[in-house]
Amino acid sequence: MSNAQISIRFFDDREVRAIWDEQNAKWLFSVLDVVAVLTDQDNYTKTRNYWKYLKAKLKKENSKLVSTTTQLKLLASDGKRYLTDMLDYNGIIALGKEFPGKKANRFIDWFTFSDESIDGKSKTKAYALFESSFIKSIEVGTTKGLQQIHAYLFGGLYDFAGQIRQKNISKGGFQFAVSRFLGETLKQIESMPETTFEEIVNKYVEMNIAHPFMEGNGRSTRIWLDLMLKKRLKKCVDWSKISKRDYMNAMMLSPTKSYTLKTLLNSALTTKINDREMFMKGIDYSYYYEEND
Repeated sequence: MSNAQISIRFFDDREVRAIWDEQNAKWLFSVLDVVAVLTDQDNYTKTRNYWKYLKAKLKKENSKLVSTTTQLKLLASDGKRYLTDMLDYNGIIALGKEFPGKKANRFIDWFTFSDESIDGKSKTKAYALFESSFIKSIEVGTTKGLQQIHAYLFGGLYDFAGQIRQKNISKGGFQFAVSRFLGETLKQIESMPETTFEEIVNKYVEMNIAHPFMEGNGRSTRIWLDLMLKKRLKKCVDWSKISKRDYMNAMMLSPTKSYTLKTLLNSALTTKINDREMFMKGIDYSYYYEEND
């Protein structure tokens, strides 16, 4: 399963890892991750023991849930792969019902959220980008390159996919670049140098301030940033090392205090630029940053 598609979902800022079962065309989810979420437990040993106890109880009750679990190797925090109990979509819902309380109900509501949403479909496209030949044709560090990324992620989902906005937009009281001058602003950003880490992040910050699309700016520009880092420095960002809170805080400060963002990104740089799992994990985190709390 070394080439398997790995995905990370987030519930209350906790990871729920999943792996794509190619043979049966379905996602399988880590039981221990779900148990940790539903018991609000950070201790791996206690989580494992709780699942061991619950599994024995379910076996005694002749529950079919235990017999539907399968074991696959997943990457752990120590960098090694361990066999982990996995359940499919229906199995996870059944598991959730074994836990009483509002949190379990809220988890099931979250878990059954449809991947047919715009974000769900766009995320699937983002996964596919790694294996597509298209990624090699994207212009690096240009406005056109960013438009190519946006069009790929949101084509068929938004009628403005890949198109520079014609309206003014703001977020949290911050006014992004005025649409009337956006064309000239983007030309200036495009001409900015990108030979060093500092220069690349400066360019990224300015593009974020410009916010050239009506929607999907963050998801597109993070890929745009990584492509610059890969081409110029042979590095990329391991987004899984950056928490949502730290990232959002650094981005809010970046127009006037970019050093916070630079420190954060620099600490998460990796040379694993061709690592499939690194890319997939990065997409998971990138889309998670955009979820509303």
